[in-house]
Amino acid sequence: MRCMVMVRANAVSESGAMPSEALLTAMGHFNEELVRAGVLLAAEGLHPSAKGARIRFTGDRREVIDGPFAEARELVAGFWLIQVRSFDEAIEWMKRCPNPFEEGTSEIEIRQVFEADDFGTEFTPEARAQEERQRAEIANRL
Repeated sequence: MRCMVMVRANAVSESGAMPSEALLTAMGHFNEELVRAGVLLAAEGLHPSAKGARIRFTGDRREVIDGPFAEARELVAGFWLIQVRSFDEAIEWMKRCPNPFEEGTSEIEIRQVFEADDFGTEFTPEARAQEERQRAEIANRL
């Protein structure tokens, strides 16, 4: 099972303030544990929403909305993509994570990633083959 683990943004992360050396070191150690356990697939921090954009889709129309975006607590400041045996295992790993922000409240959200079988018969053999080709091409680039 793959899970996307999102660090919720806060006023500090949205201000563009960089984490301290101590926090970067603690996160590095935590990520190293995930790597050694064979759990970590990806992990990245994100720039504040002021440097971002959203695309709003209404039928065939596309509208670009530049950041910053309101409600920092609804934004994502960083993420991990992990592969675990169960959702409970994902929770246990993330409970071991250093507090993502040295000041204020931090919140991490864990969501299971859809797998091909979750889509049922609507995910045709052709679509499955296409996805497998895309994944292979991506893996070859890494």
